[in-house]
Parts: sequence; C-alpha cells; structure tokens
Amino acid sequence: MQPLSMNLFSTIQLAIVLLGLIAAAHIIEAFAPSVSSLPCSQGFKGMGQVSFTPKRNRIPALSMVKVSEKEAKVGIDKVVNALRKDKTANAELGKLVKVENVLGFGSPTPGTLAVRFNASFQKGGMGRASVPLPFGLGQSKVSEGRGVMVGQVKASLDPKTGKLLSCSVFRDLGYGRSFDLKV
Repeated sequence: MQPLSMNLFSTIQLAIVLLGLIAAAHIIEAFAPSVSSLPCSQGFKGMGQVSFTPKRNRIPALSMVKVSEKEAKVGIDKVVNALRKDKTANAELGKLVKVENVLGFGSPTPGTLAVRFNASFQKGGMGRASVPLPFGLGQSKVSEGRGVMVGQVKASLDPKTGKLLSCSVFRDLGYGRSFDLKV
C-alpha cells in the first residue's frame, strides 16, 4: 500500500497534466481555422463541403506619417528653446544644459510632430564644489556637475508653423513629479 503523500502527489500530477491538456485544447481552438470548406471524406459524401476560414482578430493598420531626422532635429531645437526661455521651467527644473539622447520621434496624427528625448537640467548651486587638482595643488575652476537632473521630455508641435502644442518633462523616469509647460 502506498503512503498517503504518494497518492496525493500523483493526484496533483494528474490534475496538472489535465489542466495542461485543457489549456492546449483552448489554444489550438483559438488558432485553428474553422472547418467550412474542406471536401468531405468518403463517409460523408452527401453532406456538402466544409471550408477553412481563419479565426484571426484583425488589427487595424496605424496610419503614421513619416518624419525625417532633419524635421525631428528642428522640432527638438524648438522645444529646447521654449524650455530655456520659460522662467517657470528654469525655476522648477533648472537650466537646460544639453540633450542627452533622442528616444523617438514621429507623427501620430497628421499635422503634429511628436518628439521624446532625455535632457540634462542643472539648478544653480553655491558653486563651491569643484574638481580638485592632482597632488594636492588646490582646486580647479571646473565645477563637478552637481545638481544635474536628467528628465524625459515629451512634446508635440505643429511641423508647419513650429508652434508648440504640448510639452511635459518627467523627472525620476516618470515615477516622480512632472512639469507641464504652459503653451
């Protein structure tokens, strides 16, 4: 006689196998074509024809307008200039130092250009932190770069007029606060 734990173990194994078979049957049913245009076998000669029609969900095609790199660079420059000129952006984020990397650009709807990039912002500090010179010779006049925050900028603008439609800067990879530029 087998111990109770072995019977329980084999019952659980059998249940897992049955669940796997049921799941496989559902997957096959979802991807298998339906039977409606197959010629019938010899046993069903008077029944007509059966055809296969695939059960696929049609995904609508997205109509994206192609945007060149040159157009994207012009758009990014306009966004950078707008962020540098805005006093509330400078007060909250700091001075936009440079664009780190371009994450993407495109035209999700006709008549708009969407850009997304990472940019470094630096708030003015005391300016006392500087890079030390070698051999204990004092300090250089080059700052260490403290107080730099990298934020993700997401903006959309009109490519014909260059007018900014919306601009958001996400700090902390989008998990923290965000700054929305008033347009």
